[in-house]
Amino acid sequence: MITFENINTLGHLVIENHQYKHIHYPEMLLRYDSNFIEFKNTPSLAEFKNAENYLRNYHLKNGQKHVKFYFPANEKPAVEILDYMKKTGYAIGFLELYTIQPRQFPSVVDNPDIEIDVVTDKTLETFLELQYQQDLEFGSEFANQKIELHKRNFEEQNILQLIAFYKGNPAGSVDVIVSKETAEIDSLGVDENFQKKGIGSRLQKFVMEKFHDKTIILVADGEDTPREMYRRQNYQNHGFKYHAHKVYEN
Repeated sequence: MITFENINTLGHLVIENHQYKHIHYPEMLLRYDSNFIEFKNTPSLAEFKNAENYLRNYHLKNGQKHVKFYFPANEKPAVEILDYMKKTGYAIGFLELYTIQPRQFPSVVDNPDIEIDVVTDKTLETFLELQYQQDLEFGSEFANQKIELHKRNFEEQNILQLIAFYKGNPAGSVDVIVSKETAEIDSLGVDENFQKKGIGSRLQKFVMEKFHDKTIILVADGEDTPREMYRRQNYQNHGFKYHAHKVYEN
């Protein structure tokens, strides 16, 4: 059975107790999804505040201005916790887990203007420049740190980086994290100048064909439009997970 446990977590385990796991990634301190606490059981408000205080102090020592929390899968946080987070400036959202068997993916019309390639030494710089431009909306420091992450991923044996070209122009990309039974679609993105041309579907189709013997998995923001695309493409929903983060001014 596929669960959120099958989704790759980028980060190092700092501490694990009966209540939560603390994940930290000093290689990229600005990446909220790699620096967080994940609750194993639904906390009380007092327990949440204790974890919040612990993580805030830990992050302050590392120059980090945020805290982030994940809650147990398929459980909505208690009302008093939601009220507290809303009153104290947290952004609250939820993720949805999707899976598909490659044969269930819809047929995709072949477009000779679109070319999908595995990133190699020859195309790495092009891939990195595409990523940098897309990540600039989060600030140059984040974009620069992300470049180093992409370089590390390029060396990883279990990560396949794909780049899409539209009429020869770099237009989209995706990372595929491969395990024994699954292939996880991660960071699927298409440059805004080339959207609605079928590039995202072609990237996915490439994954379906290359990993036809695996279950394809991904996580989508429960409040973003891509989730509707995944449903139309025959992906199946396997649950949700709430998360919340807060950014401090100092």
